Amino acid sequence: MSSVRVLVGTRKGAFILSSDGRRERWEVSGPHFGGWEIYHVTGSPADPNRLYASQSSGWFGQVIQRSEDGGRTWEAVGNDFSYEGEPGTHQWYDGSQRPWAFKRVWHLEPSPDNPEVVYAGVEDASIFRTDDGGRSWRELPGLRQHGTGPRWQPGAGGMCLHTILLDPNDPARIVVAISAAGAFRTDDGGESWRPINRGLRSEYIPDPDAEVGHCVHRIAMHPSRPKVLFMQKHWDVMRSDDAGESWREVSGDLPSDFGFPIEVHAHEPETVYVVPITSDSQHYPPEGKLRVYRSRTGGGAWEPLAEGLPQRDCYVNVLRDAMAVDRLDPCGVYFGTTGGQVYASNDSGDRWAPIVRDLPAVLSVEVQTLP
Repeated sequence: MSSVRVLVGTRKGAFILSSDGRRERWEVSGPHFGGWEIYHVTGSPADPNRLYASQSSGWFGQVIQRSEDGGRTWEAVGNDFSYEGEPGTHQWYDGSQRPWAFKRVWHLEPSPDNPEVVYAGVEDASIFRTDDGGRSWRELPGLRQHGTGPRWQPGAGGMCLHTILLDPNDPARIVVAISAAGAFRTDDGGESWRPINRGLRSEYIPDPDAEVGHCVHRIAMHPSRPKVLFMQKHWDVMRSDDAGESWREVSGDLPSDFGFPIEVHAHEPETVYVVPITSDSQHYPPEGKLRVYRSRTGGGAWEPLAEGLPQRDCYVNVLRDAMAVDRLDPCGVYFGTTGGQVYASNDSGDRWAPIVRDLPAVLSVEVQTLP
């Protein structure tokens, strides 16, 4: 029987949650790197024992950790994230210009077929690549040096590159998302990039239909249909059927179209999950009821999934990287909250149960389906 490993990054360490294919009883390992912010921890699709973690501290800076044994032991492998060439400037909240400054790694995206290759999305927004398992990193500078770069500005959480999607059918195509600049795509392996924001509209910026400046919270893709993208934006759930060339809104009957995570069912490319929160100033569920919403039609029509979730006095948030699915059948769905709970559903979202409670605030959730 297959098994599942849930990798959880939190404000004060990483945790590894393990279960068999029934996904009913769980073992908890951690905290790993106790006291450190772990913005993201993930596994290599090419090697189930290879894990990577982004370890960050205001005192000691940024470190990439690597495990070769599924998280039992770790090795600090690299922290050299240097922008290539002159840093240039980007826009600040007040409209002034500030130089790019590296702060932390928000997201790690391993190659699907080579455990030594990983992409990293960082703050201030740029993308890096390693070809030696994290020991050395090089920037793909074409993104940061795009002509629109001076118009990028931070979102409330910083100017972070938080989403990296690798097209399984075209190794040269990568889609990224930046808060608050928008979505970008390369078709030549990262040498050149262009904005893919047509159809996005943001009332809170000077030009609501601008080429860049949109605060994208997360983009999801099913590997069987890499041209179909789903986006949770700062207001609006969006869909693209042409690899980001154009977008249309699919918020439909959601109680709020504001949220952070978005995920696609492992076996049903038209089944999408979001977790709405009240507003951009009230980061908690509408009416204090924690609900995941599922669309089986690729957006537009949404159903609330509430069984097993708190339906009164719940004021947690679910952050952009804190939702994931496994590859078992039925598909398992997982999310973590800023209150330290990690919830799991072993039936595609119909029923939920907490795996663990009272962790530090959850920053990321990833899932490995193991043989």
